[in-house]
Amino acid sequence: MYFIRKELYFPPVEEANDDGILAVGGDLSPERLLLAYKSGIFPWFEDDEPILWWAPEYRMVVFPEEFVVSKSMRNILNRNIFRITFNQNFREVISNCSSIKRDGQKGTWITNDMIEAYCKLHEMGIAKSVEVWQDDVLVGGLYGIDLGHIFCGESMFSKVSNASKVAFSFLVTKLKTENYKLLDCQVHNDHLESLGAREITRDDFMNLI
Repeated sequence: MYFIRKELYFPPVEEANDDGILAVGGDLSPERLLLAYKSGIFPWFEDDEPILWWAPEYRMVVFPEEFVVSKSMRNILNRNIFRITFNQNFREVISNCSSIKRDGQKGTWITNDMIEAYCKLHEMGIAKSVEVWQDDVLVGGLYGIDLGHIFCGESMFSKVSNASKVAFSFLVTKLKTENYKLLDCQVHNDHLESLGAREITRDDFMNLI
């Protein structure tokens, strides 16, 4: 495991340990975050931990060209229950992702420092969000890093049933239309799998990015 100090550098992703941790330390500057994502690395840590940088052996991804909107999702979208916007309320989306309660989690990994860091990336046109509204109230959404041909999803939230699924479906459809190679979902969970994500090896992921 590599300990980062001030230098703007990451070791090769193959040096990650068995848990997927590649490096510890450094900062959340826009320059370092952008280098990380372009190098197949992402930060993930809790408020009382040092910054941890990850490059797991298996990566959860969605290939937009393979994505098909399910019949149930088409029915939801056709009912016009929700209004969807893109990249209009980034700070509100990331703040909701930070504060939403999640089963099996005591707290959040989206710290205040991380919120400010990603808001800076948003101001630079790199971090983007999807917003889902119901009666002009923000009820769901997601955010991530847009590398131009790959979108690195970070987190999503939902305050009403299906809102995060609507955001996810909207994003992948948009990426498909714009010929993106990949939506990076980082690590496996059952919810992502139910939405069409699957695991690929780190080597395959690095070849794609």
